[in-house]
Amino acid sequence: MSGRQNGRPTLEEVAALAGVGRGTVSRVINGSPRVSEQARDAVARAVAELGYVPNQAARALAGSRTDAVALVIPEAEARLFSEPYFLDLIRGVSAELADADKQLLLTLVRTEAERQRFEQYLAAQRVDGVLLASVHGDDPLPDLVARLGVPVVMNGRRSEAEPVAYVDSDNIGAGRAAVAHLVGRGRSRIATISGPLDMYVARARLGGYRAGLAEAGIAPDESLVATADFTEEGGRLAMRELLAHAPGLDAVFAASDVMAAGARGVLREAGRRVPEDVALVGVDDSAVARLMDPPLTSVRQPIEEMGRTMTRLLLGKIADTVGSGAGAGPGAGAGCDPARDSGHAPRRVLPTELIVRYSS
Repeated sequence: MSGRQNGRPTLEEVAALAGVGRGTVSRVINGSPRVSEQARDAVARAVAELGYVPNQAARALAGSRTDAVALVIPEAEARLFSEPYFLDLIRGVSAELADADKQLLLTLVRTEAERQRFEQYLAAQRVDGVLLASVHGDDPLPDLVARLGVPVVMNGRRSEAEPVAYVDSDNIGAGRAAVAHLVGRGRSRIATISGPLDMYVARARLGGYRAGLAEAGIAPDESLVATADFTEEGGRLAMRELLAHAPGLDAVFAASDVMAAGARGVLREAGRRVPEDVALVGVDDSAVARLMDPPLTSVRQPIEEMGRTMTRLLLGKIADTVGSGAGAGPGAGAGCDPARDSGHAPRRVLPTELIVRYSS
């Protein structure tokens, strides 16, 4: 891309006219947020004055670009397409990538063999960046992607000390808000159905539940805690367990709307009315919550916005990598190494909101 080709203005000429470096021009053109407003305006004026048009093929060749981003979800296909959460997340990611003229590669990594195939795929520089969702605490994939030098952003995190860039929601606040609402409704035997405890999101919502009880002066009771797997069947099994161990419960906080739907079915089978006998609250504010009978009180996560936000962060990381002259191949992105990234990896925690309906 150096030197004029076919009489067209070059990136270097834009940089010279704007009074900035070539990398700054590249970051502006690729949409990186890490550029000052002054530099962005100078580049825009130079691009307009020179009539510069980015050469997509040359950009891809020069920066090992594929203009493709992988969204990796380590879940079974059946859960992916039955969970409103994933569908909303994909919608947000897809919309943001479409605006940036990037291709979305949806990848399920469920076994060790699939993980190894995906590692080979990344090593072959088939994508510019990776978005990871539904990651469990012992999953090595985030660190593997970062070690390969591929820009990566996660939906959620593995722990409080997550070194990889992520976008999350206020899961502790979700549990606290649900319990405070149920206490305000006069409930005192409040049970919870948590997700799998090897996932930070489940531990955080359970922690919020316990914090809410403490703030209300209610002593914890482990017979009111059941663990499930964020599926409807898991919610059913957990609800049966709770009724067996604590038949006097008068409220349930389920850590997802889908698990709340499973719990609702078991309560109906047991002759418990919702909300008269047992109040019920979920998380996500998905279509499941709105269509339940009665409609479910739920803590809303901005799922689609989380998808958009994590995609914008990833596109910024990709643009910075290209602007620095590094490709997206193995060893190219030193700034993506988890040991170096731990102090400044982008992190966003979006607020949640309790949506009250008739189930509580």
